Amino acid sequence: MRGNSELRPLSMEIGVQLHADGSCLVKLGRTHVLCAASLEERVPGWMKGRGTGWLTAEYGMLPAATHTRTDREAAKGRQQGRTVEIQRLIGRSLRQAVDLSALGERTLTMDCDVLNADGGTRCAAITGAWVAAALALRSRGLEAALVRQVAAVSAGIVETGEGRRGPVADLEYEEDHLAAVDCNLVVARPLAGGEAALVEFQGTGEGRPFSRAEAEALMDLGLAGCERLMAAQREALG
Repeated sequence: MRGNSELRPLSMEIGVQLHADGSCLVKLGRTHVLCAASLEERVPGWMKGRGTGWLTAEYGMLPAATHTRTDREAAKGRQQGRTVEIQRLIGRSLRQAVDLSALGERTLTMDCDVLNADGGTRCAAITGAWVAAALALRSRGLEAALVRQVAAVSAGIVETGEGRRGPVADLEYEEDHLAAVDCNLVVARPLAGGEAALVEFQGTGEGRPFSRAEAEALMDLGLAGCERLMAAQREALG
């Protein structure tokens, strides 16, 4: 069993999608997410003429990503609430990374597709999408628009029938299933230097309420995990 503060085995492969402006296949244990970034020379109608850009995200889970097949949302004619929630999280997290005014009237669209789901898909999507966004901006000579590094990780307090294991970073599905408390952290660090800071801290008491001390322990665990993810992001970019 891995230690409570250890991340699952991590890899990031760039350039996976040939026609994307930037792409990254991120793997955290058995959770695999393909992230692609596409830059278009246009903005939504409500932003035209402002001289600034936009970043948006789409998220989806392939039918065979889980142990039982999930119908495509397109077949149902609408997106599930969970999908919309995750797309908004990815979008607002990645907008912290980009100076939209330096982007010009362009739209950067992040597509995050889950190939295999074993917990932490939204966090893996944010982490991989940042790499894809950085590659896309680099490919168009827009590196100056990238101002922060962004990564995300899950954490939770896992309690089993055999006793309490405590705070655990980067939960896989079975750990998340046993967690009395779970949370997701999104962290940003200025590329120009400075301390990492929280973009989002979403914590929920699934089985019981949790104390301020437990929240702080989870936050510390998540911040440390994001530091390791950011090191892997930089390595992937070279």
